Amino acid sequence: MSRRPPLFDEHYYRAAYRDYSRQNPPRKLRFYHRLLAAHLGSPGPVSVLDVGCAFGGFLEALPREWQRYGIDASAYAIEQGRARLPGISLAAATLQATPFRGPFDAVTSFDVIEHIADLDGVARMVHGLLKPGGVFVFVVPVYDGPLGWLVRRLDKDPTHIHKMSRNFWLEWAARTFEVQEWLGTYRYLTPLGLYVHFASRRLRRWSPAVAVAARRRN
Repeated sequence: MSRRPPLFDEHYYRAAYRDYSRQNPPRKLRFYHRLLAAHLGSPGPVSVLDVGCAFGGFLEALPREWQRYGIDASAYAIEQGRARLPGISLAAATLQATPFRGPFDAVTSFDVIEHIADLDGVARMVHGLLKPGGVFVFVVPVYDGPLGWLVRRLDKDPTHIHKMSRNFWLEWAARTFEVQEWLGTYRYLTPLGLYVHFASRRLRRWSPAVAVAARRRN
């Protein structure tokens, strides 16, 4: 009997995210960068830790003068990222065992937290990794609202533990951080291979995902 492939290995990406590069086009990564930069309040170089960085695409999109660090539970993704991005510090690690201790000006996490069982632990560890006043930006899918049924239908990832509402995530963040801004994000890979992505404040109550910018209390 063949052994089951380790979680988050090459098989995982091919099964759940075979169009990973198309689902993370440069314009989407630039949006993440703009959202983060809008809340940093510093025009100079900053230090950023990307939690669940996968292949390092978001870190690659940041200015080269920034100090860029990334961790991911997938040794496969980190191996691929290291080979392509030698100038960025990447490690196969979890928040509990990250070799990058900071403190950081910013911690980011895009479509990752819904995979982690201990949400209180996530909040506590991110808080500990940030400088006072540091910025935490995260994106999660949400399963409420008019499009909740569609999100559930399109969700092919069996490792999604938390299929929660937008209010759940906002309240979760507000218990530890000061929520500065949140937007609804719309994203969909069409059958023709065109990836649609845009963010909206006005339509955030109907979006299939939310982007949240929060700040560590001084």
